[in-house]
Amino acid sequence: MRKLLTWYAIYFNRRHKRSGHLFENRYKSILCEEDRYLLALIRYIHINPIRAGIVRDVETLNTYPWSGHSAVMGKSKCQWMDTEYVLAQFGTKKKAARKAYRRFTEEGVNIKYGSELTGGGLIRSLGGWSQVLSMRRKGQKGEFDERILGEGDFVHDILKEAEEKEIRQLRIRFSGKSITDIIMEECKKRQVSVKELKGGSRRNKVSQTRALIAYRSIEELGLSTAEIARHLGVATSTVTRAIARGEKLNNA
Repeated sequence: MRKLLTWYAIYFNRRHKRSGHLFENRYKSILCEEDRYLLALIRYIHINPIRAGIVRDVETLNTYPWSGHSAVMGKSKCQWMDTEYVLAQFGTKKKAARKAYRRFTEEGVNIKYGSELTGGGLIRSLGGWSQVLSMRRKGQKGEFDERILGEGDFVHDILKEAEEKEIRQLRIRFSGKSITDIIMEECKKRQVSVKELKGGSRRNKVSQTRALIAYRSIEELGLSTAEIARHLGVATSTVTRAIARGEKLNNA
């Protein structure tokens, strides 16, 4: 996403003979507690063009090309967007589900959104200001993290899982294991030469080996994509794709 936004900013500035930042803030992603927040978050994002005054109403939003709403409504196609999953939250029959989704979206147009979906990790992690104030009165504290959208228990579980993963990675690194060891293990297992691996070969067996090395380096050692790319002799974008492929191969 960082590269995509950077490239687009450069293209836009050249086309319109301008300079400087194009986007107000950096791209960010958050982990969302599905049951409580997913649908509200989808609606909040999709009706942004209406709140910004770019489109007039939901009817116009149905054909607005720069929002996922039109894809959910079946007015446009977006190959990477899982519209089926969204519609499944509103019903089993697509026509009825779209009708219910549209009604849900229309109901959100006049809602005044606070920080529960736009920021303030403590507030949204606890489930809103009422929960924060209630816990303050009782002298209680709850788990929160601005990267996670959900209630205290959900946030606690995610942070605990992340902590356990980090501890596991530290133990592996302290044992002396390195990415070089992973490279040698996978190359030996799949009978691929290190020279061919680092030479950028696209042979299927080599690509699979590279993918598993990238995935294991992330999971076991917690290395950055840039560091993995340096050891494999490929671009960071290649490593990103390799990690996704490696995860599938590892779980197959």
